[in-house]
Amino acid sequence: MSEREGHGIDAPDPAYRRLPTEGPHSPALGGALITWVEPMPEHVVGYNRWYEDDHMITGAMSMPWMFSCRRFVAPRWLQHLRAPADSRVAVPLEAGKYVGLYWVNEGRIDDHLQWSLGANYRLHEEGRGSYRGRGFDPTEERRHVFTAFHDYRGAFYRDAEVPRDIHTLAQPYEGLVVELVDADPAPGREALHDWLESEHLPRMVGGRVAVSLRFDPRPLPPDKLGHVREPEAVDRRITLLHFLECDPRSVWAERFAGAAERIAARGIGSLAMQAAFVPTRHGTDAYTDELF
Repeated sequence: MSEREGHGIDAPDPAYRRLPTEGPHSPALGGALITWVEPMPEHVVGYNRWYEDDHMITGAMSMPWMFSCRRFVAPRWLQHLRAPADSRVAVPLEAGKYVGLYWVNEGRIDDHLQWSLGANYRLHEEGRGSYRGRGFDPTEERRHVFTAFHDYRGAFYRDAEVPRDIHTLAQPYEGLVVELVDADPAPGREALHDWLESEHLPRMVGGRVAVSLRFDPRPLPPDKLGHVREPEAVDRRITLLHFLECDPRSVWAERFAGAAERIAARGIGSLAMQAAFVPTRHGTDAYTDELF
């Protein structure tokens, strides 16, 4: 009798030994889960604690092939920076106070997605889809502004001293700016990627802006959880994440203001959303009284 059997524990499934030996096993960044959420004011503290104490771990980080995460928040004193005023993503423009970023290993996003679906259905069946427990509607507590798995397209670094992309979420960056840019049907998303890399990002990155990462969002699977909003324009959209060594307000005028006009003037796309954030202090309720 094995030690596990002697303690009344089922023998481990041999799949746990076999699966790590199959398929890609690279340390490279291959994709991301980016989840942008608006909490309801009366539920913000309970939602925040549930998210960081349970969901961020059991609904994401404890799954195979996901290796780094960081969560950011937009207090009132950053919300006025958002653009464009007629955003197609955040309605109203202040919606989406929290954004969670999760890195997935190269070549493993499809495998991770299957595990994620299974785990999150289990959590909801156990009554852990809400901080209030079984039988409560998650949409009473929060709504998804923009949530999607993404394929990674590349990084633009300020200089060779900036830590590479896989370490970005582990760095003590003081700010984040998210931009969602939608390509015009012609010439299309690849042309927009070329322009972003050759003209837009060189203007954005520099000084206290250390690195920008580019991603292409994917459609959510048809069997996604019902309360998660299907992202729009995923075949045309590019998600940009700019990581800052300072409060976003201190470089906004120099680096980010006027982006919508510059993109429109190029004639190949439009800015769907631009928003600034600072890191949450994981495990605390910091900023929950500064959101509304």
